[in-house]
Amino acid sequence: MRSDLDALMKKQKIDALLVTGPTQHNASMVYFTGLAHITNAFLFKKRAKAPLLIHPPMERDEAALTGLALRSFNDYPVAQYLQEAGGNAARSAALRLKKMLTDAGITKGSLALYGQTDLGGGWSLFSALQKEMPGFSIVGFPQDELLMQAMMTKEEDEVERIRRMGRITTEVVAETADYLSSRKVKKGILYKKNGDALRIRDVKRKIDLWLAERGAENPEATIFAIGRDAGVPHSAGAPEDILKTGETIVFDIFPCEAGGGYFYDFTRTWCIGYATDSALKLYYDVRSAYQQVMAALRGRAHFAESQALTCDIFQKQGHPTIREEPATEKGYVHSVGHGIGLRIHEKPWSGSTASETDRLMPGSVFTIEPGLYYPEDGMGVRLEDSVLAKADGTFEILAPYPLDLVIPARKK
Repeated sequence: MRSDLDALMKKQKIDALLVTGPTQHNASMVYFTGLAHITNAFLFKKRAKAPLLIHPPMERDEAALTGLALRSFNDYPVAQYLQEAGGNAARSAALRLKKMLTDAGITKGSLALYGQTDLGGGWSLFSALQKEMPGFSIVGFPQDELLMQAMMTKEEDEVERIRRMGRITTEVVAETADYLSSRKVKKGILYKKNGDALRIRDVKRKIDLWLAERGAENPEATIFAIGRDAGVPHSAGAPEDILKTGETIVFDIFPCEAGGGYFYDFTRTWCIGYATDSALKLYYDVRSAYQQVMAALRGRAHFAESQALTCDIFQKQGHPTIREEPATEKGYVHSVGHGIGLRIHEKPWSGSTASETDRLMPGSVFTIEPGLYYPEDGMGVRLEDSVLAKADGTFEILAPYPLDLVIPARKK
């Protein structure tokens, strides 16, 4: 939680944070600023001190909405530092940032970097800053146990925002199911009202519209994949593929609040009209794993335990898993879940990168999403819900929705 940040900074021996970039679609910045509309900013957080936000002057009213201590870029005129640096652009930018850091009370120690910036420009700036401020140790994390660790456990207001996104998500899923069921079917193909065959791109356009009408967006797109593509876990689905009865459709939808706020993550697998025997067998195997893993969740448990259980279940069912065959591209090929929040993928992790801190702590929100994939057989099945670990040790699906496989098809 946000209240844990100073203790985590002390534990990781970090004296200050610097977050760069816009205040939308930039999770590290949004965590501090909310969804104010600022195109570029610097945020400084010294340990045991409140953050300082330095912002463009034209966005001063938006900056004020953050409730943070503020300064304007007008206080740091570019021309002044360019003259001081003798026209050297990299040194000029470093001198300007040095002054900002000094005004934030940050002059030495370890500085952890977060946010968004152009890779080349960032390298130039921070290399020059290191020369100007040799007392600094500039730090980045290959596996972040600082800010991402604080973000892993949510406060009540964060949970409510994720819950609201869950309601929006399931409303759109229900609209999608109704839309598919209302299409005419002829010789196993679904048709639009104008007589054209219904394609993946048509469904995705509807989904985008329904999300937008509810104040949400899906910046990382939607997975709506049929047949062979359903057997490739992150295949988004070929836009021109035609919707047909009887084939498995993996529908993985992960929208967020407009502007890059909190995400929700949800997957169902559908067959329109009917399911083949092989699809039913695969579905029942996945549903069994889903139910067993959900029932076995324990508060504060290491999330990797859920991954191990999932592999146990699928292996007993006779499916390959990545535990026994790490390079397998069929059977069970991914981890059973991940945290969600301002990022669609965040701590706690359940897979091979999970650390000791990746636990189902009270306030953590995470997915449970077992799946089986057989692209050569033209099918795949995944079931996914987003779950809250509660303080009393119980767990709550934040937006319940039926697990049904078959969607009724309209008769011609």
